[in-house]
Amino acid sequence: MSILINKDTKVLVQGLTGKTGTFHTEQALAYHGTQMVGGIHPKKGGSTWTCSSGSCEGTELPIFATVKEGKAATGADASVVYVPPGGAAAAITEAIDAEIPLIICITEGVPVRDMVEVKARLLDSNSRLVGPNCPGILTPNACKIGIMPGGIFMDGTVGVVSRSGTLTYEAVYQTTQAGLGQTTAVGIGGDPVKGTEFIDVLDLFLSDDETKSIIMIGEIGGSAEEEASEWLIEQAKQGRKKPVAGFIAGRTAPPGRTMGHAGAVISGGKGGAEDKIAAMESAGIVVSPSPAKLGETLLTAIG
Repeated sequence: MSILINKDTKVLVQGLTGKTGTFHTEQALAYHGTQMVGGIHPKKGGSTWTCSSGSCEGTELPIFATVKEGKAATGADASVVYVPPGGAAAAITEAIDAEIPLIICITEGVPVRDMVEVKARLLDSNSRLVGPNCPGILTPNACKIGIMPGGIFMDGTVGVVSRSGTLTYEAVYQTTQAGLGQTTAVGIGGDPVKGTEFIDVLDLFLSDDETKSIIMIGEIGGSAEEEASEWLIEQAKQGRKKPVAGFIAGRTAPPGRTMGHAGAVISGGKGGAEDKIAAMESAGIVVSPSPAKLGETLLTAIG
């Protein structure tokens, strides 16, 4: 089993005809037959995109003028956004209006004001947004949406959720090396305003019978890790509990400085690594001393 995506997921690509969209769509098509069913471009509807390299060479996908049209023609239940920052929010909104159940926005640099408006639209919708500024979602041997490197994944029992793209890959690699494998890896992104938070994904992992343990990777800045820790404590009281290993990226950042992501800001004495680590440990999360020991730490949590 997995969460959010599986081998039956049908994906529309918003921004398919651009360089980034083309490259990652080719990678997705090459990954165990991920069902990329079409692209969206308001001025190229009715045309065709053709894969020109790799194992998908010669594969053709239809281009639709709107997401609504693409969904009606293909039965798509997911979309991935590779649209540049200035138009990304409009692309997400279009997918929301088309009632796409799962929207994944890879785009980095989406204005915070735009995302505040998108977040408000999501509240009254039937859509779930992952991102922006995230690496996407991957279920081993079934479906790859986004930019995660498929070769490091192995079908298994670990659910991975992370604000850091790079450390998502590190957690996946180490759990593969440990022979545990993954059910699904979800990169939620590091922006201050995003569609999906830790609690959303943790809830799905706790409900998934095949996910036996979890890795949760946070960052300095914000309060999402503390909120997730408090939520896990309450879930444990209700008997919903699984082994969890964790890590906080950017734990050495000086106050008032950012560490890569827009949401990784320490201010007002809050958002620092030590407070987050303390909160995670209070929830029973075994916190790794370094990203190089994530797999080892998870084995400790399981053991």
